[in-house]
Amino acid sequence: MNKPAYSVEPFPPFRQLVMDGMVLASRKHLIHGLVEVDITKPRQCIREIKARTGESLSFTGFIVYCCAKAVDEDKHVQAYRDWRNRLILFDEVDVSLPVEQSAEGQNDVIQILIRAANRKSVREIHQEIRQAQSKSLTETAWGRYLRWYVAVPAFIRRFIIRVANRMPPLVKKMNGTVLVTSVGMFGSGAGWGIPLAGHTLCITIGGIVPRPTVSEARIENREHLCLTVSFDHDIVDGAPAARFIQRFKELVEGGGGLFE
Repeated sequence: MNKPAYSVEPFPPFRQLVMDGMVLASRKHLIHGLVEVDITKPRQCIREIKARTGESLSFTGFIVYCCAKAVDEDKHVQAYRDWRNRLILFDEVDVSLPVEQSAEGQNDVIQILIRAANRKSVREIHQEIRQAQSKSLTETAWGRYLRWYVAVPAFIRRFIIRVANRMPPLVKKMNGTVLVTSVGMFGSGAGWGIPLAGHTLCITIGGIVPRPTVSEARIENREHLCLTVSFDHDIVDGAPAARFIQRFKELVEGGGGLFE
C-alpha cells in the first residue's frame, strides 16, 4: 500500500498569535459597511508620481493616511473601553498593519505599527512600510518574543490578552488603535473581506474593479475599490459610523495627501 505524499512544515508562531487575537475578536459585536470608492484620481496621481520620480508609492500607505486623517476628525471611532467602563480617546492614531516581507529568502507576514499616522505624510507612511518589508521577523518587536509567547499554555495566553484588552494604553502600545488590512491587493475584480477584528475600527481593503460611471454627461469606466469598514457596535453607533465612512471616502476619492 502506497503512503500518501505530503510535506511537513512548522506552524508559524505568528499564526498562533493571530489565533489568540481571533478568540478575543469573536467576543466583539461588529457592524460592517461595504462600500465602493472611486479611486481613479488617486491611482492616476500615483502613476504620475512614479513616472516623474521613479518611485512607486504604496497604495496601502495612501489608504492608511486617509483613514488616519478621517479618524483624527472624530476620535470616538477608535475609542477603547477600560476596566472602569470609561471610554478612552487617544490623540494619536496608531495604525496596525500586516505586511508581507521576504527577507532571508522567506515570506513572512509581520504586524507593524504606524505611530501617529494622523501626523504623517503619505510618503512618510510609505517609507515605514517599505522599511518593515525589508526586515526579518526576528527584527520586529513581536518577532523577538514570539517563541516565548507560544511556549505559554493557550488558556493562560488568552486570559492575559482578555485582561490586557481592558487596559487601553497597553492595547495602544502593543496593537495600535486602528487596524488596516488587505485581502484584495494581489488579485483582480470586485470582492469584500469580512474581518474578525479586535480593534474598535478596522478597514479591510478588497478588490479593484472598473465600473461604468456617468461623468460630465458621458459614460466612462472608472476604477473602484471595494472597502469594508467595521466598527465595534458596543462603542460606535450607526450615525457616527456613517459620517466617518463618508469623510474617509471623500479623502480617498480626492487623493488626500498625494498632492502635498
